[in-house]
Amino acid sequence: MLEKYNFKCDPSILQIRKGANLEVVEDGPLNVDVAIIGGGPAGLLLARLLSQAGASVIVLERQSRDYVLSRIRAGVLEWGAVETLRQAGVGERMDREGYVHEGVSLAAANAAFRVDFMKACGQPVMVYGQTEVTRDLYEALDRSDGVVVVQQAEDVQPHDIETERPFVTYRKDGIEHRIDCQFVAGCDGFHGVCRQTIPKAMRTEYERVYPFGWLGVLSRTEPVSDELIYAQHERGFALASMRNANLSRYYIQVPADQKAESWSDNEFWDELRRRLPDEAAETLETGPSVEKSIAPLRSFVSEPMRYGRLFLAGDASHIVPPTGAKGLNLAVSDVRYLAEGLVSALKDDDERGIDIYSARALDRVWRAIHFSWWMTSMMHRFPDQTPFDRRLQEVELRRIRDSPAAQTLMAEIYTGLPYDGNFEHLDRSVASA
Repeated sequence: MLEKYNFKCDPSILQIRKGANLEVVEDGPLNVDVAIIGGGPAGLLLARLLSQAGASVIVLERQSRDYVLSRIRAGVLEWGAVETLRQAGVGERMDREGYVHEGVSLAAANAAFRVDFMKACGQPVMVYGQTEVTRDLYEALDRSDGVVVVQQAEDVQPHDIETERPFVTYRKDGIEHRIDCQFVAGCDGFHGVCRQTIPKAMRTEYERVYPFGWLGVLSRTEPVSDELIYAQHERGFALASMRNANLSRYYIQVPADQKAESWSDNEFWDELRRRLPDEAAETLETGPSVEKSIAPLRSFVSEPMRYGRLFLAGDASHIVPPTGAKGLNLAVSDVRYLAEGLVSALKDDDERGIDIYSARALDRVWRAIHFSWWMTSMMHRFPDQTPFDRRLQEVELRRIRDSPAAQTLMAEIYTGLPYDGNFEHLDRSVASA
């Protein structure tokens, strides 16, 4: 019952911006085109693309900006994600400070070979941390008209999403607020409220939980390699990655029930050396860890990604193990498809794009789910693995090493499949419609 709320427009919104298309009523709810729940990279990128098209947008994030920017996440961008960030006007620092990688090394039994992306499929990847992408998006939105980001929004909840008049409520500083909107975008991650808003009878969930995690260490050391190294070893998987020329990111496979604090820095470095290719192990620079954590691995998909006027994007709908470097890239592709559909609906009253959004996004999601599962299965040691299973892993790696066709298939998916559909009309203005 709405009567139990004393809805007011959040005064912080009044102080931040009154854009041309942001309808602000001081004694009533805010009215926007799209309410976005979740202020991670998916929500912020969607807000940026919609604001470029002239839509009015509000982003509700439960954490502070400092907290969001303190999270250490993935750093490999498919080339399609790179181009999308450029089109969103947030690619300048990425192009200046990011690292273009034209290949990757795979290793087994401490011996490595390289997959040349340019030779195999003609496009590279960009190494640029998710935290930096998020920072760039925040700064761009600070300059955008018609968009507001509210941090530390509590008890966010979408309502009436089955109708043409959905709204969102939240609490800030002890006061309840309401946002009226045409559409709601759920970009609030795996543990968010949006997916749970869809009735259980209307959604199907698929999940595989892996019996291990990744112990990750961030260190202010020179990366051991100019490109990523994925290492399969009898003691478990290892990954050598980087953030910049003086900041390295390393991972080792550990049992799922282990705690990061049970590993000293020296124990981590010793174990990493054992698993890396010999040449890399000999030149590995070590130092104190800046950050140390364990990430569990799972594959998860919830279908559909649309229910009424609610649309899911990013981790709210799917999770992939980080082996395939697809998590952030799937969020970008979801947002790209969703932004395209929402702009058409807002500008032209054409809802075909949002009608097919779930199917378009899920087609790409399942390809990434398969690729990430395949990489994970090939590179890790499983507790119940038999000698037969290990030999199959060895054969699979040799196949990639020796077959140009196998390298092309891997490179095409790793660097990013092309987007389908037309993206150009995102530049059209909703405001002029």
